[in-house]
Amino acid sequence: MTHDTATSMDRRTALKTLGSVTLVGLAGCNGTSTSTTPSGTSPTSTTTATGPFTSISVQGTTLVVEVDASADVDHVNLVKPNDSLFGKRSLAAGAHRVSFDVGTAYSPGTYKIVAVNKGKSIATVRRSLQPDLEIETMGVGRNHPSKMWNGTERDPSTQAFVVVKNRGNGPTAVTKLLFMGDVPYPSGKNGTNYANTDASGIYDPEAQSEVSNIVIPPGTQKTLYSSRSPFVFIHGGEVVCKDTKQEGTFTLTLQTSVTSNPVSQKYHITYSASDQFNNCSISLTEA
Repeated sequence: MTHDTATSMDRRTALKTLGSVTLVGLAGCNGTSTSTTPSGTSPTSTTTATGPFTSISVQGTTLVVEVDASADVDHVNLVKPNDSLFGKRSLAAGAHRVSFDVGTAYSPGTYKIVAVNKGKSIATVRRSLQPDLEIETMGVGRNHPSKMWNGTERDPSTQAFVVVKNRGNGPTAVTKLLFMGDVPYPSGKNGTNYANTDASGIYDPEAQSEVSNIVIPPGTQKTLYSSRSPFVFIHGGEVVCKDTKQEGTFTLTLQTSVTSNPVSQKYHITYSASDQFNNCSISLTEA
């Protein structure tokens, strides 16, 4: 089989809905500041403030609230964007930290963290939880073997890798990886046929199996792998090699857990001429 060394192009396409982080100080909050961990270096997104709250960060899928040791706070409430209560955490004697597991199925938007003392709210911080997922790059395994996994559980040469980054301040999870269009084995009805099922199409090399989702905390970059061989040539497939060059387009789509708006990117694909149905090279560019 011919190995094409063409490099797939980068593309950043995303949900540009990153909410701004606003801190509102009440009863003793005399100043505020914000800071965010550099993208891709740590799975945290941090807000700092004076007053009873010293730090509010997202660590993985958990919102962690640090309270000043000198503050007189009984408990901390987390309030959803629709003003309903997400949760209440008591501060035991000597404790200065509470946490809320927001998971990857929360409602994105602006949350309120409320410090309470003797039944009275004494301070409130508003904190945006909003993922901003982008497709950084993708490629075919046969063109980039060094970017794929080792092993014989599945043939990585027929799979794809997709590098994604969450530039937002809230966690999310990719729940489905789809390849629709002029690929040899698409995700729709004429291919692997999992687009309208619960299957994710995402392979985890460590688990050596398809997994339901991959969590992407804020500020992190991860590589996803396909599990349904979108670039395998089969007799009777949507695309097979021919004795003339072929061109087409396909759309890579990522469905996520937090928002119903998928992240997608369209690519132009070229198949070289070949006298065998499965021996043409593949090259990709942004469409």
